[in-house]
Amino acid sequence: MGHQHGHEHSHHGHHHHFEETREGNKKGLIIALFITTGIMLVEFFGGLITNSLALLSDSGHMLSDASSLFLSLVAIWFAARPPSANKTYGFYRFEILAALFNGATLFVIAGFIVWEAYDRLINPPTVASGSMILIASVGLVANVVSAWTLMRKGDVKNNVNLRSSYLHVIGDALGSIGAIIAGIVMLVFSWYIADPIISVLVALLILKSAWGVIKSSVHILMEGTPITIDQNKVKTVLLEIEGVKDVHDLHIWTITSGLDTLTCHMVIEDDLDSQKILQLAINKINSEFKIEHTTIQIEHSSIDHSDLKI
Repeated sequence: MGHQHGHEHSHHGHHHHFEETREGNKKGLIIALFITTGIMLVEFFGGLITNSLALLSDSGHMLSDASSLFLSLVAIWFAARPPSANKTYGFYRFEILAALFNGATLFVIAGFIVWEAYDRLINPPTVASGSMILIASVGLVANVVSAWTLMRKGDVKNNVNLRSSYLHVIGDALGSIGAIIAGIVMLVFSWYIADPIISVLVALLILKSAWGVIKSSVHILMEGTPITIDQNKVKTVLLEIEGVKDVHDLHIWTITSGLDTLTCHMVIEDDLDSQKILQLAINKINSEFKIEHTTIQIEHSSIDHSDLKI
């Protein structure tokens, strides 16, 4: 009994850590969202006034960021709602849907930029490059501050949602650097073709981050095995437990970043204590793979169920 209590306690401790990280994530996101939205508006109107597509495309990039930050916040807020009888996992998945939607919007924005740049490559319009450099520099400083905030307050390494926001902000910083370089080239050499060229590069940056976000969110929605976990290794670890003859119907999937789930069937030798083996299995999976949501069905040799499709 004492052992069981200890397990409960450690479980609670980790869950507390999961919630705490989310709290930090929230603060970092709110600060970054305010900064990004402000800069986006500055760059958008700046782009219209100076006639610079590079600034406009960077503000498009910022819009994608602001929306990604906003969606991440909405997702965290949704996820905090308690599970209900018809949504037993709660609303954690909303986070992944948000990331997918965000990735899709980015594709559209990048398409618009390339479309507009094509016109400009043929006859590049004059750009007020001095003001453009100034506005892009403000953007760059703001992006660096946002990135730093997210790194300090949030869990950028492990949360797919937060990581996508962070990568966005880094990509933005690159976009601003691009706009600054284009501005300098136009100021010194009057090569106005630099503007559409840089815009296309920013569009490609946007596409790259979009593809990453779409790929990882689709993987999670398809119930793919978490990228950090090797399913064969899990099976090996379980088979190492004394008395375990076979492990089948093993599934590992992600509900939302940082929250993985495992189910399996374990066939054990008939005369052994199934509860003892179950406890060992739970502990091993928790300590080696950091998965706490385990559902394990213990079977003796007499159990007979039809071949499972998945």
